[in-house]
Formats: sequence, C-alpha cells, structure tokens
Amino acid sequence: MFLCVSKNTYSAASYKPFFVKLFIKVTFILQICQLYNMATILPVNGKSPQFGNNCFVAPNATIVGDVVMGDDCSIWFNAVLRGDVNFIKMGNKVNIQDGAVIHCTFQKSATEIGNNVSIGHNALVHGCIIQDDVLIGMGAIVMDRCVVHSNSIIAAGAVLLEGTVVEAGSIYAGVPARKVKDISKDLIHGEINRIANNYIKYASWFSDANESPVK
Repeated sequence: MFLCVSKNTYSAASYKPFFVKLFIKVTFILQICQLYNMATILPVNGKSPQFGNNCFVAPNATIVGDVVMGDDCSIWFNAVLRGDVNFIKMGNKVNIQDGAVIHCTFQKSATEIGNNVSIGHNALVHGCIIQDDVLIGMGAIVMDRCVVHSNSIIAAGAVLLEGTVVEAGSIYAGVPARKVKDISKDLIHGEINRIANNYIKYASWFSDANESPVK
C-alpha cells in the first residue's frame, strides 16, 4: 500500500506557521540566556555597590553589598566581590580578573585595595589591606589581617598566611609565602604598571557588554 501525497502538501505556505513558532522560541531562549549572563549587582542590609567613572563589569560577575570602587576599575568574568559581612573599598585603576574572589570577615576584617592594583585570575583576597601599585598573581591567596605594602608582587600560587606583612618593594612567593627578592624599578614599570594599564585597554574592548550602572 502506498501513501500518496499531493505536491501542495509541503508548500512554503504550510511551513510559515512552523518557522514563526520556531523564531519565537529561539528568541525566547536567547533572552533567557542573556538574562542569566547578566552581572549580579545586589544590595545587602541596605548597602549597595558604588561605582566610579569608566568602570567595567563583565556579564556574570557578582558584586554585592558594601562595595565601593574608584575610577577605571574592571571586574571580570566570574569574579565575585562580596561586601556582605564587611566592606570592600577599592581605589582607582583596580582590575579584579576572571574568577577572583574578594571577601571579608564578619565584624573583624574588611578588605581595602589601593590604586593601580591587579588581582590575578582565581586569586582569593580576604579581609586584608593591599596598598597602591601591587600585583597579586594568579591563584594567590591573601588571608585576613595581611598588609601588602606598595610596589610589591605576590607570586602566582603564593599563600600569605593570616597577619603576614609584605615589605614595600618586594616579591613574596611560596606556601607559606616568604620574601624572595626586592623589586627593581624596571619590574615595577614592566609588570605592575603595565598590567594595570593594559586592563583599562582590555575593558574598552568589551564596552558593549559593560554591566556597570555608571558608564
């Protein structure tokens, strides 16, 4: 037995409702995806994040609570700044790179970050003070009550134990982190300043995706 189908059964007109429905569904899915890729910027206990001028916030970054940042800062993909249990204060030209976490300790240790600071990918900065012109390397951990003085580098993967004081103009590395050498002026310019300046440039490439409420 053969099934006979007329030539008009699958005409362009018969496909039109299908494609309209498909277009609506695809558009809806894309809108949902965009929604879930938006940055999370939320108040906590009546305190909302505050942004300086020319800051960049990547889609899917999280910034909540008492977080204050200066001008020319950038918060990158999957970075988390939780100013819920204490405050986070950042100066100008600070970049918090992909996957980094900035947090504090309830009623004990806030986090203060100076000017011209780079926090590397997947670093953890917790309840400490980081002064001006500092580079925190990828995957480094800076624990509560640490003080990182100016013109210093914390090497990738280093762990600064609680209460560690990093000398100005030095490099700390290892687990636990210890001073390994002094920093030359060339290294300050070639690494600390270069990276901080580059991240302002990188942020400009993503201007169309900027989630900062202050442009």
